Amino acid sequence: MTQKLLGAPVAEAMLADLTRRVAALKEKGVTPKLAVIRIGEKPGDMAYERSVLRDCENLACAAESVVLPEELTQEALIARIQALNADETVHGCLLLRPLPKHMDAALVCDALAPGKDLDGMGRGALGALFAGRKDAFAPCTAQACMELLRHYGIEPAGKRAAVVGRSLVIGRPVAQLLLQADATVTLCHSRTPDIAAVCREADILIAAAGQAGLVDERFTRAGQVVLDVGVNRVDGKLCGDVRYEAIDGVAAAASPVPGGVGKVTPAVLMAHLVEAAERA
Repeated sequence: MTQKLLGAPVAEAMLADLTRRVAALKEKGVTPKLAVIRIGEKPGDMAYERSVLRDCENLACAAESVVLPEELTQEALIARIQALNADETVHGCLLLRPLPKHMDAALVCDALAPGKDLDGMGRGALGALFAGRKDAFAPCTAQACMELLRHYGIEPAGKRAAVVGRSLVIGRPVAQLLLQADATVTLCHSRTPDIAAVCREADILIAAAGQAGLVDERFTRAGQVVLDVGVNRVDGKLCGDVRYEAIDGVAAAASPVPGGVGKVTPAVLMAHLVEAAERA
């Protein structure tokens, strides 16, 4: 049977460690504080905001909701972000996306100070990641993949890894994190010839293409570790990029959707907040 790499035990272990670190910060008079920037009243954004604020409360961290109107100008939003960058009581920022259509999302994300950009959205944070610097943060879901591997004792060093998907949110950042962990990485995409054969050669396969059921028994082999980062809805049900039933019994271990990497991502956001406070 394929081992299920469940995310809940990973998140629990991370939060236990973060509780200790927050207590140590408070002894020094520091309470980690997160600013959540939300534009408008989109139900999905509001639900995510509530979840993040609840995570902060559970960890005894402070949080501030910065709610701005949908018709806000791009210049006004950037000015608000710059004010948060300069606020020494705020250790990290989370900008909820997508932004209104009249805004240049890349330009707005670039306004986030890399040291406060907890989800690695701006080019400052991404540039630091690709340069191997430790003064900024990787996107949370990419980092969650690494935390999942670490928790289950799966060492990337010396392994062959394949990443399916080349987005700046997951694909390219997680490939870079694997490289930094001394894996040999192949980044696959829609124009990769015989992508299934390339993936079969990997010891670690990360599916992040955003295409439901793309990865099946053709992509995997005995002994392989598969992380499914896809988030798709088919017939109203949440599913990943991997057809889990097709690889079950073939791969050595695999993360399910739901219940895998997605369970770790919120804990990574909290870890980034605490680390930003420790640096400050």
